[in-house]
Amino acid sequence: MPEYVILVLPSANRVYAASSPALLRAELAAFGAGLSAEVSAIEEIELGGVGYVKFACAAPLGERDLALLSNLSSLYALFELGDGVLRPVAVHPLAKADSDLLTIQKYPGKTNEQFTKLLLNLTLLATARPADWLDRELHLLDPLCGRGTTLNQAVMYGFDATGLDVDERDFEAYEQFVKTWLRTKRVKHTAEAGQLRRNKVRLGRRLDIEYAFDKDDYKAGRVRRLSYLNTDTLTTDEVLRPASVDLIVTDAPYGVQHGSHRDTGLARSPRDLLAAAVPVWNRVLRPGGAMGISWNTHVLPREELVAILERAGLAVRSGGPYEELAHRVDQAIVRDLVVAGKPG
Repeated sequence: MPEYVILVLPSANRVYAASSPALLRAELAAFGAGLSAEVSAIEEIELGGVGYVKFACAAPLGERDLALLSNLSSLYALFELGDGVLRPVAVHPLAKADSDLLTIQKYPGKTNEQFTKLLLNLTLLATARPADWLDRELHLLDPLCGRGTTLNQAVMYGFDATGLDVDERDFEAYEQFVKTWLRTKRVKHTAEAGQLRRNKVRLGRRLDIEYAFDKDDYKAGRVRRLSYLNTDTLTTDEVLRPASVDLIVTDAPYGVQHGSHRDTGLARSPRDLLAAAVPVWNRVLRPGGAMGISWNTHVLPREELVAILERAGLAVRSGGPYEELAHRVDQAIVRDLVVAGKPG
């Protein structure tokens, strides 16, 4: 039975770096949903004083399985282990853009980009077609997108992406960043900003970008789309068509003022916000799609969030690796994530 070891990607965040090996173990187990070769015996080991995550496969990794595993969120290098020798295995992560799209932005409260990729990966694996997302043109929605870390990871994967957020400062910061990044990288694109209206009522502002990393694709109209809607997340089903997105991926507020201003001002409770928003978000999710949410377990127990998702008709992934993803962010935040598929 072939054995492999993964060298874990270093993290600038010391706390997240300590959690990375355990999160990688859980993520690797979840990747089994998309692999043709069964993965087993996942464990942390030391070789020459360096930590690795080791796993075994029922058969040598084929080209397709290797293409999927290349996108593990904390994979730095992959080796085949045999007779005490590490043989490098070439990895080719899906990356349509330079990594500085994810790393340039620095601001308080930014979600760790490795965790964002982990959350997106597990959501992809919860769809009805978990093995073929490398070849599909998918549409991702982040209905609480902040300054766009999840949107940027979607761009890295070559997906269309739409974000919603009520915070005007976040909208303006993201607009400035992404326009500057596209110009600096000389990416062919158009960017249009204006008012967001529905039935002649102003809901906020919008930014719509069409781009292509290849000039010939741009000339031929083979473009990707990126939109940011500066509006209340509870208007999601008003500003987007029903069943129009394949993935909903979001990092929920950790118990601070955020999210929705309908009726009674900004919602401070993640519990109230998610209870109101999940059914709204679900209306724009295609059958066979999936929803992934990360949140602070100190302000919302896992079972309550699972109940919210199940009441909306979603099938929550549970057991095994899905129960091993909680990790400390700081003294006030223990972050966990949950993913759920929408029956097709």
